[in-house]
Amino acid sequence: TMKFTKQNFFFLVGGMIIYVVDIGVDFWVASRYFCQGQYSWSILILCFRGLSSIITQIFSYEWFKNDWEGTDTGKLKLVFLVHLFHCGIFIRYWFALKYGCQVAFKQTNSRGAPGADPSNSIQKQAVDAVTDINMLRVFKTFLETTPQLFLQIYILMEHGNTHFYQYVAIVMSFCGISLSMVDYQISLRKSLPDKDELRVLSKFMYLFYKLLTITSWILSISLITLLNVRVSVILLIFLWICGFTWTLKQHTTFCKSKKMEYLYRTVVGIILIFSFFNIKGRRTKVYISIYYATHTVVTLGILFVYMFWNPSIIKEICFTTVSILTISSLVLGIIFLVVYYSHFHPTTYCRPQIYSDEVDGVSGQKDRVKTGRFQNFLMQ
Repeated sequence: TMKFTKQNFFFLVGGMIIYVVDIGVDFWVASRYFCQGQYSWSILILCFRGLSSIITQIFSYEWFKNDWEGTDTGKLKLVFLVHLFHCGIFIRYWFALKYGCQVAFKQTNSRGAPGADPSNSIQKQAVDAVTDINMLRVFKTFLETTPQLFLQIYILMEHGNTHFYQYVAIVMSFCGISLSMVDYQISLRKSLPDKDELRVLSKFMYLFYKLLTITSWILSISLITLLNVRVSVILLIFLWICGFTWTLKQHTTFCKSKKMEYLYRTVVGIILIFSFFNIKGRRTKVYISIYYATHTVVTLGILFVYMFWNPSIIKEICFTTVSILTISSLVLGIIFLVVYYSHFHPTTYCRPQIYSDEVDGVSGQKDRVKTGRFQNFLMQ
């Protein structure tokens, strides 16, 4: 049953505050680098921010257009202008807070005909509004927050000297990744009827699995970037091509238009560089095993190549520390992954299925209107 509680409302308010603070931190860090003459870092931070904002505005407007199809075109023009000025997410927060406040704090009498309870409709509108926000935040996380975290860690490893604003940027990046991962799973299970809700311990297991595996991978990419920027760029492009090709073979049907579908597949390819992404809602035991086995091999390969290329680096404390953090994060992340899917995944303690976030294809298409966009937008 979809429920929007007072706790959800306060988390929503907190998420909006963090979103605004994150924007301020990005511009503050970019300005600090600019003042120090580090123009390339400043430009990269603003480019990550600009790219993620453009893509999320495009998806947000398209969803409004699909949801309001056949309604007043004047309203859509106003929404288009707001998105043009990169403020579309605030419209979505306004709707989510409006519907959320109604169902969380106001008691709606339901003495009408059976099945016509207006509170149920508002509940669904609140959940759907939050769901859309969390989908956009997932895009933002992997288009901006994760690359920025990689950039900040690389700068710290490259130059050694640290400043307060760098630590602030890193902390904000970790917070952004953590919140978007957990909020995504909560929204997924609230908005789809065939999903069971996560328990508190399950949320922590899922959070640590995602956060540790992503951290390990970012440290690995930072190491290879320190060694050779060109090799790092080639590796990231190759990984994106592999991810994009896989989405093409999956024949995703997330968007209504072909152009938007290819944009979606492009974004998924970027997400797959950093974390596993289940785009069809099928059983993923084999795919997720191959994905993280490949990550493990590449991570160990980077460390061995690093030692072979520059043997003297082994004696440096920085390399030893980063190597230990990289390997320990990867091992712990995989342990949390196995434990989560073995004992804490909802399908494990509610139904006898392991490594599955399955959605039935036929029934899924029939319920697509009822369940919203999450029917064709799934991540393990």
